[in-house]
Amino acid sequence: MSAPRAEVAVRETAALGEGPTWDPATGRLVWVDVLNSRVHTHSPADGRRGVLLTGQHVGAAKPRAGGGLVVNLRDGVGLHDPDGTFRWLVHAPAPGRRGNDAAVAPDGSLWVGTMRYDEADGGGALTRVAPDGTTTTVLPRVTVSNGTDWSPDGRLVYYVDSPTRRVDVLRVDGGRLVDRRPLATVEPGAGFPDGLTVDAEGCVWVALWDGAAVRRYTPDGRLDRIVPLPVQRPTACAFGGPHLRDLYVTTARTGLTDPHPLSGSLLVLPDAGQGRKAHAFAG
Repeated sequence: MSAPRAEVAVRETAALGEGPTWDPATGRLVWVDVLNSRVHTHSPADGRRGVLLTGQHVGAAKPRAGGGLVVNLRDGVGLHDPDGTFRWLVHAPAPGRRGNDAAVAPDGSLWVGTMRYDEADGGGALTRVAPDGTTTTVLPRVTVSNGTDWSPDGRLVYYVDSPTRRVDVLRVDGGRLVDRRPLATVEPGAGFPDGLTVDAEGCVWVALWDGAAVRRYTPDGRLDRIVPLPVQRPTACAFGGPHLRDLYVTTARTGLTDPHPLSGSLLVLPDAGQGRKAHAFAG
């Protein structure tokens, strides 16, 4: 299969674009600029855009089942209601730490990652947040918690702690994750795995920070596609559009002395594959 060519969905200068998520209820793509504390929305049908200022660094924003957004912030997890009202669901500030990538599980819970600003080894975690705000640590001692998604049957979780250079796979056993093993390892010089998504065939698409590409791995760990990108730091990817055929890719320009003009923009790979409907947070 020929690789799709990247197009510009939203031209932007985000410092650290992250976490694209398709919201089927509104027909919009939701993504964040972590370091500028902004949640962006983009409607491909009419080109309309929106920006929500969060007041502190925001690692992820996901749709809620009843409307509005759940956000993984520096100081915890918050809820934005459809009328714009904000309230904390989990308020747990920790000096030197912030929220990073997050994902909604098939059961409607939110799995949030944290990391230290200095990226200290083991300074973060992956935590399950129930709709009522109850928290359970899923993976302790994580360094840079990034991509998380489930297999189509919900029996496996794919996960990235970026400095390991691995995409790991774990088996879901009740409320626990067991049998962690590498699905794939990104070789030195090819970048670091960042955000990921699982398509309808169970294949894992992962953005490569400092790798200028998105890769697709089959469920048995075979690399079967590399899509080159014009920007050095793609951060995450997700399928969207009315038929979930277009792969949206967020990008970053932070830390680059001479960033590509499209660094920080939202890119799209039209008709890249077949995605799955994202789960909404049940809280």
